[in-house]
Amino acid sequence: MTIILCSIFLIVFFAIMLGVGFVTRKSAKDVNGFVLGGRSVGPWLTAFAFGTSYFSAVIFVGYAGQFGWNFGLASTWAGLGNALIGSLLAWRILGRRTRIMTQTLDSKTMPDFFEKRYDSKAIKVAASIIVFIFLIPYTASLYNGLSSLFGMVFDIPYWVIIVVMAVLTGIYVVVGGYMATAINDFIQGLIMLVGIVAVIAAVLNDNGGLLEATKSLSAIPTKGWDAGAFSSFLGPDPLSLLFVVLLTSLGTWGLPQMVGKFYAIKSEKDIQKGTIISTFFAIIVAGGCYFLGGFGRLYADKIQYRDNGQPLFDSIIPSMLSTLPGVIVAIVIVLVLSASMSTLSSLVLTSSSTFTLDVIKPACKNGLTEKKQVTIMRVFLVFFIIVSAVIAIVKDSYPGLTFIAQMMGVSWGALAGAFLAPFLYGLYWKKTSKASVAVCFVWGVALAVFQFVVSISGIDVSGWGSVLSFVFKSSINSGVVAMVGGLVIVPIVTLFTKKPDKDEMDKLYSCFDEKVSVPKKEALD
Repeated sequence: MTIILCSIFLIVFFAIMLGVGFVTRKSAKDVNGFVLGGRSVGPWLTAFAFGTSYFSAVIFVGYAGQFGWNFGLASTWAGLGNALIGSLLAWRILGRRTRIMTQTLDSKTMPDFFEKRYDSKAIKVAASIIVFIFLIPYTASLYNGLSSLFGMVFDIPYWVIIVVMAVLTGIYVVVGGYMATAINDFIQGLIMLVGIVAVIAAVLNDNGGLLEATKSLSAIPTKGWDAGAFSSFLGPDPLSLLFVVLLTSLGTWGLPQMVGKFYAIKSEKDIQKGTIISTFFAIIVAGGCYFLGGFGRLYADKIQYRDNGQPLFDSIIPSMLSTLPGVIVAIVIVLVLSASMSTLSSLVLTSSSTFTLDVIKPACKNGLTEKKQVTIMRVFLVFFIIVSAVIAIVKDSYPGLTFIAQMMGVSWGALAGAFLAPFLYGLYWKKTSKASVAVCFVWGVALAVFQFVVSISGIDVSGWGSVLSFVFKSSINSGVVAMVGGLVIVPIVTLFTKKPDKDEMDKLYSCFDEKVSVPKKEALD
């Protein structure tokens, strides 16, 4: 019965996704329409596009299981951080200014913004290379967790799941561009909202309700605690939890696929609505995922373990779902697929548009027509989807190739560490120098590469001193250091390097002071 339900749900889901792609194909005829939806996307679509690009199957299956196991119910703080810092503050601090300045500069990608804001083609090229190198392995990580969930229901090879997801995502993005992605993100977001609520209710009911489940969790001992660590307010390791919150929340401010959502929003009123919608979405989806994962230790006898005794984190959430009714399992299958496809579509659209507009177009001396640019973007969309799928299949087929997994792990930190500070200061501070941006790029990438070498080589960092050993203990910690360090490096380097032309900056920033008329319901006299 479960197989039948899952099959029906998936067929309907795929039909809707493809239908949206073909219905919206008229909006993807030029570059502005294909990449930004004509900068006319409303609050609901933009907010859900932001949220679904944020939260993928990695969070539901991998992070929820891993952080729930490590921190218990305190892992819910990661979800709340995603909502308050990664969504609410991101919209409030970045949303309006990003929309205004990118339209003034006529920039459609983050590297394009860097070039025009800092008057440097070299910075654009460097940013494009960073996006290309680190966004592809990050894209490949989106397939993680699908095998364990689909394996509960369907007896099919993992590579088939990857290929089906990649092909279907590719079709609707190639045909409909940003608008198809935004509408499908909205549909997928609704599925995620309903799905996570249904799963939490079912899991709690399976454990005797919230109070009984929490009571059982509080009885589990851990290092340094007799009991109660996994049901406590901050969990057994508050410092590590703080770094998780910072990386997964503040990191979105520097990710091209996230910031790009602000380029396309339609109006001021839509930004205000989008802020509320996006925050609510994150509270339910991210907060719900990590809250659910907090009960993972109640299933310690059902999950899979590695040879060294460590739990296989991707098996925790599937183990929690294995005892639930077939209809709940079917909902979860579609939920996880929705989360993965929405993030995948956003990432490959960002990669292809960046590569086409910031690398291919400038290299063509005779220029490219709008039609040719859209065609090239579609070609690279297919290329990036194929590459991400191949990486995921190879990683699964050859577990010994640990460098792939480690590359995936450092990608988020590298992108956020390199881009967050230059983008944020570029929106708010006229004096930000191009030299400080270059130094921040080097800082973020160098730290990520060093972490990659440490991780893949299995270097023991315990003897490096308390600070360094903590920083390079994981890509999470080094990623946070890269981001926070960038926020310090940019103003310091700016103080000692050549500032941009004052008149040019005054002219650019005057876009924020242009007068507009609004109804009294929006602003009093």
